Amino acid sequence: MDEDTRYEAVRSRDARFDGAFFFAVETTGIYCRPSCPAVTPKRRNVRFFRTAAAAQGSGFRACRRCRPDAVPGSAEWNVRADVVGRAVRLIGDGVVDREGVGGLADRLGYSARQVQRQLTAELGAGPVALARAQRAHTARTLLQTTELPVTEIAFASGFASVRQFNDTVRAVYATTPSGLREAAPGGRGARRGSPATGIPLRLAHRGPYQARPVFDLLEREAVPGVEEVTGTAGARTYRRTLRLPYGHAVVAVEERGGTTTASSGAHPGGWLEARLRLTDPRDLTTAVQRLRRLFDLDADPYAVDERLAADPRLAPLVAARPGLRSPGAADPAEAAVRALTGSADAERLVQRYGKTLDAPSGSLTHLFPEPAVLAGAEPDGSLGALATALADGTVRLDPGADRDDAEAALRALPGMGPAVVATIRVRALGDPDVAPPGLDVPDDWRPWRSYAVRHLLLQGELRN
Repeated sequence: MDEDTRYEAVRSRDARFDGAFFFAVETTGIYCRPSCPAVTPKRRNVRFFRTAAAAQGSGFRACRRCRPDAVPGSAEWNVRADVVGRAVRLIGDGVVDREGVGGLADRLGYSARQVQRQLTAELGAGPVALARAQRAHTARTLLQTTELPVTEIAFASGFASVRQFNDTVRAVYATTPSGLREAAPGGRGARRGSPATGIPLRLAHRGPYQARPVFDLLEREAVPGVEEVTGTAGARTYRRTLRLPYGHAVVAVEERGGTTTASSGAHPGGWLEARLRLTDPRDLTTAVQRLRRLFDLDADPYAVDERLAADPRLAPLVAARPGLRSPGAADPAEAAVRALTGSADAERLVQRYGKTLDAPSGSLTHLFPEPAVLAGAEPDGSLGALATALADGTVRLDPGADRDDAEAALRALPGMGPAVVATIRVRALGDPDVAPPGLDVPDDWRPWRSYAVRHLLLQGELRN
């Protein structure tokens, strides 16, 4: 998009582009999402940025009205397989906070200087700035949804010091941490989460969202002890345990989400209600990103539907289910094991080798067993080969993994048929452009073949 096209999106408050770019107003020093309901600024006063981090780096603070830090992520990073796309996905998973820029560069196979140069050239911000913007958003979430002390929130958000935390909050939100907490909906009397009740969240998405097929799939695949789906269709709750870098979590996501109000000419999005009960609040950012991948919340349904609806075979399916998603995985290694073994054998693995929770949460009693545990317990056969490869890094399925390299490594393992590898590529690696082996797929469906397959499966033209 050129800048004139971006300005037209701002002028029409087009929510389709929330997260795809940001605009800032030089006369106010504020940056916003394209759908911000405030009075449209004059064109000469507007600057455009690819990321919130770039806007913050240029001295602009976040709009308190449209909360640009809460937009869905850009769908571009789901599609792209280059170093910039992989880097953005890793930063979103919290790698810079845990391992620094050096750790990010090592995972990508580049030098830290190369990663810095490529991100800055394309996004207007380097890895530290991108991570800083993410920390600020995490801090705001914790301040406004929990009663955690401010000092604890500083370190839980990934900041190295309370001073750095205070300076960042002032720079990004033009207020103190205490002021940001008081500005939450409901103010001082707002109902907030606790370690016992969990952190309440709204997981934003752009455009229409077909929740029912996603929850149908999760219910059909649920592994007892690790997952459960309760309630009736249209009002179900998906709950699961989740292993995280610093601890674990019990997460719950509601099928019945909310919808933003459309302004004139706007294209509304919405959100899914969620609640996270974390053993360590430092895992908040990572947990949220993994839920977003599981529910495919950063997809661009407008781009997907436009491309697929041009095919006569798919057009009626797209019209019947606009905004259909291609679910990913909350734990890529777990998804790979389950793709190989199936749900029934996965339940056996959970009961035999999964880590038991100190305090069960309803029917949730275990964490899915780690690859190293499975490799030691059942070293033989295709499961042992896959678990060993995941444990020693021969197969990498993290958000920054090269998808083609991962597929080649998987195919080299015994017992890994093409259909299993394709499933892992869609679910564990979040690839939007995968077709099952043997299916004649037109090039016109690219780069959204995974979504086309979902339509065909729901129509009954393919089998799971």
